[in-house]
Amino acid sequence: MADEQVESRLMTYGHTACAGCGEALAARTVADAAGPDVIMTNATGCLEVFTTRFPRSAWQVPWIHSLFENAASVASGIEVALKALGREGEARVIAQAGDGGTADIGMGALSGMLERGHDILYVCYDTEVYSNTGYQRSGLTPYTALTTTSPTGKMSWGNATRKKDLPAIVAAHGAAYVATSSAGYPTDIARKVKRALELSGPRYLQIHCPCVSGWGIESQMSIRLARAAVLSGLYPLFEMQDGVVTRVRKIKKDELLTVDEYLRPQKRFAHLFKYTGGTEHIKVVQQLADANIERYGLLD
Repeated sequence: MADEQVESRLMTYGHTACAGCGEALAARTVADAAGPDVIMTNATGCLEVFTTRFPRSAWQVPWIHSLFENAASVASGIEVALKALGREGEARVIAQAGDGGTADIGMGALSGMLERGHDILYVCYDTEVYSNTGYQRSGLTPYTALTTTSPTGKMSWGNATRKKDLPAIVAAHGAAYVATSSAGYPTDIARKVKRALELSGPRYLQIHCPCVSGWGIESQMSIRLARAAVLSGLYPLFEMQDGVVTRVRKIKKDELLTVDEYLRPQKRFAHLFKYTGGTEHIKVVQQLADANIERYGLLD
């Protein structure tokens, strides 16, 4: 039975992701939930590199890689081509990219895809850093996080900007469906992929994915920390249709965590606990989590 399950995977074993990679788990879940009748495009990034090192591929569905910024553009071309051939009912189109390829380098292509109303599900694997190119900050890097381009020192407490609210930006384009999920909750990912594929028009799913080396964590901590981000309110899980929040994952009072329980195990936040003044920045992060809890009504 185990061998049969492995063989049925649409992103199968043999890739070269790090042990504990949240993105690998999330991508496998997305592929399996979507089913075989899909065509996937993939931006340059960790997911592209660790699943398709020549001459092998972990993908068991049609999969196309182009440039760092082009996942949404290539997917748009595929969707239009299927329509022109009268074959749009034969396969759904899914575009995939990391947070850098989505919130920064690919932002224009994503905006165009949304504006034109293409029938595409766009999946952003949010590792909160440019994982593949040396752990530089992205538009989705959280406040105070250490990266190679937001170092800590006498003049800096890490990343000085707040995480870009990309789901709100996508919703403002008039997307039919917008949702967030987490590698810590694979069942939630699968349900949202299936829900998105039931709908038509541009859809967007952003999945929080721990990066073991980029975050400076032990591989066995990956899922635990993904869940801690959700249970502290720092990464709310919700669904929106036509710009309206329709569903949120509630946090039970006995589940609720403080943000320092999420931050402390990660080397990218070690400076907050090591140096005088870090407590004040932790308080700011807690305020961000509290604002999410209030905004989305997360407490059960």
